[in-house]
Amino acid sequence: MHIIRHSEKKDIEQIRQLYAEPSNYSATLQGPYPAAELWEARLGQSHTGAISLVAVSGEEVLGQLGLHIEQNPRRKHVADIGMAVKTSARRQGVADALMRAAIEIAEQWQAISRIELSVYTDNLAALALYEKHGFIKEGLCKNYAFRNGQFTDVFIMARCKTT
Repeated sequence: MHIIRHSEKKDIEQIRQLYAEPSNYSATLQGPYPAAELWEARLGQSHTGAISLVAVSGEEVLGQLGLHIEQNPRRKHVADIGMAVKTSARRQGVADALMRAAIEIAEQWQAISRIELSVYTDNLAALALYEKHGFIKEGLCKNYAFRNGQFTDVFIMARCKTT
């Protein structure tokens, strides 16, 4: 059984290792061999508008989701998300639980009515997860990012809360 909670300083090294997995840096905008200092800076101190959730089993971090709330006054109703799940913990409901928790925090506690994300067009598991949670494809960005030696396309997706 996994528990969802806010990440803590003690989780930073496990989160760094999570994003160091080749399947995770290939599915995100992270790079290989992430530096500990980078993750310390990202998660080691409080940042306005940044929420980091983890799924844990005991002391083991199984997945992490970052929710970043826009700081521009005209877009304070918007957040974007990024997420990764440990290879060994996939297909166990970890991403689904993280997504449910992020949506609840955003829509019920932060007055967020629009959640945005980008996802590589070939990441079928992530696409299915996002669509399950009400995200719709709003556009296609050609040659969006350089990955594994070539430019790759992404879908821009969003979930808009209905009142």
